[in-house]
Amino acid sequence: MNGIKVKNLKTQLLSKQYYTLNMLTFDYMMSNGEWVTQIRECYDRGDGAGILLYNTKKQTVILTRQFRMPTYMNDNASGMLIEICAGMLGKDNPETCIIRETEEEVGYRLKSVKKIYEAYSSPGVMTEKMHFFIGEYTDNMKVNAGGGLESEHEDIEVLEIPFKEAIEMLNTGEIEDTRTIVLLQYAQIHKLLEY
Repeated sequence: MNGIKVKNLKTQLLSKQYYTLNMLTFDYMMSNGEWVTQIRECYDRGDGAGILLYNTKKQTVILTRQFRMPTYMNDNASGMLIEICAGMLGKDNPETCIIRETEEEVGYRLKSVKKIYEAYSSPGVMTEKMHFFIGEYTDNMKVNAGGGLESEHEDIEVLEIPFKEAIEMLNTGEIEDTRTIVLLQYAQIHKLLEY
C-alpha cells in the first residue's frame, strides 16, 4: 500500500461524557483504486497498560475480579470479570502507569517490569493501544491490601491463584478477558511458570 488512502476526513463529536466518541466521515481508497465514502464511529479513551504478575517460587499469578457493566449488558449474568491488573495511562508512560496501577489495584510495589507487547484493543471502533507487561512479585513486595481507589469507586478483589488453576480457568472459559488470555498464553509459551 503506497500513498495516502484517506482524504476529506470530517469529525463530528457525538459525546464527551467520560471519554470521546466521534463520528468520522472520510473518503477511503479501495485496493482497486476506487474512492468510497465511509462513516465510522470512533471511541477515544486513551491508551492503557496491563500486567501479569507471577511468582516463580509459589507458581502463582495475581489476577483481579471486578464488575464490568459492558459485559453485564452482553451475556455476563453477574457482570464480574477475572482480569489482569490494568489501567489507563493518563499522562504517564506505560511503565510508570503499570507500576502505579499494580500498587493501587493489588497492593504490590514493583521495582521493575518487562514490556512484552503493545497492541490495539478493538481497532474497528477504539483508538486504544494496550501495553502488555509481565512482572515477578514476591510476598515482601506487598505494601497494602489493594482493591483500587475509593475516589474512582473501584471495588477490586485481588486473586492469588496457582498458575495451573489459571490455565484451567482459561481453558474452561471462566477467564473471558482478552488481555488476560494474551498474557496467560504468553506465560505458557515462554514457560514462565509450570502447569
